[in-house]
This record gives sequence, structure tokens and C-alpha cells, in this order.
Amino acid sequence: MTTGAGELAKAADAWDATRADQSIQFAPLKAPPAPEEPAWLKALFDWLGELFRPVGRALGESWPVLKWVLLAIAIIAIGYLIWRLVAPMLGWTPEKREEEDEETWAPDHSVAIALLEDADRLASEGRFDAATHLLLQRSVGHIADVRPDLVDPSTTARELAGLAALPDGARNAFSTIASRVERSLFALSPLDQNDWSAARAAYSEFALARIGR
Repeated sequence: MTTGAGELAKAADAWDATRADQSIQFAPLKAPPAPEEPAWLKALFDWLGELFRPVGRALGESWPVLKWVLLAIAIIAIGYLIWRLVAPMLGWTPEKREEEDEETWAPDHSVAIALLEDADRLASEGRFDAATHLLLQRSVGHIADVRPDLVDPSTTARELAGLAALPDGARNAFSTIASRVERSLFALSPLDQNDWSAARAAYSEFALARIGR
């Protein structure tokens, strides 16, 4: 017990010595006063408050109706977003956009007519390969004019025929022409009148279709 009392006395003496040390701060520090709000800032807040007070009052008075309007807008927006996500899965595409795409990709009427005249002249000479190849070359040139980012020197006709950017009419016409030119060049199989007629019909159906719309 004596040892315990002695230890307590030593601890008390050590604490007193520590408290007596003037280099150690024990007194509570006073917090510095908060900086005063600049007059210009207070004036700005007062001006904004006066400016938006009528708006706030109007919103508060119309809130019972406004909350339903906002809820309806939110429901419509969510429904539209869901439709945009689901519609492609259901195979639906806007008809107007498809027509606009066909118009964009179809060559000018006078250009298409001139091309067919040149190609027909070659076909009338029995040069069906050259006539079909001419349709392909001009079609590639038109694609390059509409979307230069899709065509480069290394792009093959087969790759162009599979472009998702092409509307269905352009893709079908281009595929019909490209497949015959590919057979002519790489399979060394000369094209005949039937091949030329199929290629010409495909090009005409797409390039001149808008005349009947």
C-alpha cells in the first residue's frame, strides 16, 4: 500500500510540475472572430433575393399543380427513353428517316441517267463486264462523295457492300453490282446479258426510285 501511495504522490508531483511549465499552453484559446461579410456581397444577396422572391412565391402558390406537371414530364421522358432503347430490338425504324437516307445516298437524277447511258453504250457493244464495272466505279465514287470517311484506297467492294451506314436500297443495289464485278475480275468469268440486266436493274431501282415518290 505504501508503494502505491508513493507512486500516486510522484504522479501528482509530476503533473504539478507539468502544469507549472510556462512553455506549455493549458489555457483555452479564443477563436478568432468570424470575418465580416463584405458589404457588396450582402448587397448582391439582397438584390438576388428581391429578384427571385416573386418567382419563389409563384412556385410556392402553384406547387400543387406544378408537381403533377413535372411528374408527367418525367414519365414522358422516361417512356421516350425506354422506347428508343426497345424500338430497335423490335425492328422498328422511323420511315421518314429511311426515306431521307435513301434521298441522301441516291445520286442526282441527271447523273444517274448519264451513267446509265454510258453503261448502256458499252453493253450494246457486248462489253457487259465493262458496263457493269462502270456502274460499280461510279457507285463507289458517289459513296465517297456522301461519306468520304467510309472509302479509302484499300476498301474493297465486298466491304462497301456490307456497310451498315448504307440504307437498304443502296446496299442491295451495290451488292448486286459488286458481286458480279467480283466474279468477273477474280473468278475470270465473263459477264453475260443476264448479269448486266440484273446489275442495271438494281442500280436503276435505287438511283431512280425517288422519281416515283
